[in-house]
Amino acid sequence: MYPDVPKEWHEGTRGQVGIEETGCILCSICVKKCPADAIVVSREERTWVIERMRCVQCASCVEACPKKCLFMEPQYTAPGTTKTVDSVFIPEQPKAE
Repeated sequence: MYPDVPKEWHEGTRGQVGIEETGCILCSICVKKCPADAIVVSREERTWVIERMRCVQCASCVEACPKKCLFMEPQYTAPGTTKTVDSVFIPEQPKAE
């Protein structure tokens, strides 16, 4: 019935990696844990970048994240003929006094 009836995602579906920008501290642990080298973190530019077609949805980055700002979204990257690269700007963290 798809696309007339939306797909029902089952618990535990590993679709794609998502990020909560405000929680990220740009530690780069996700980069080190990614077996596919799909993630790039730039502290200078304050960006977190993932190459979606390279990611193997293993969730190693999600499990390793010390701030738990990475998560698995229950939908997949749309198919296409070009590489899908998502770049996320990470805002400055407020400094604790």
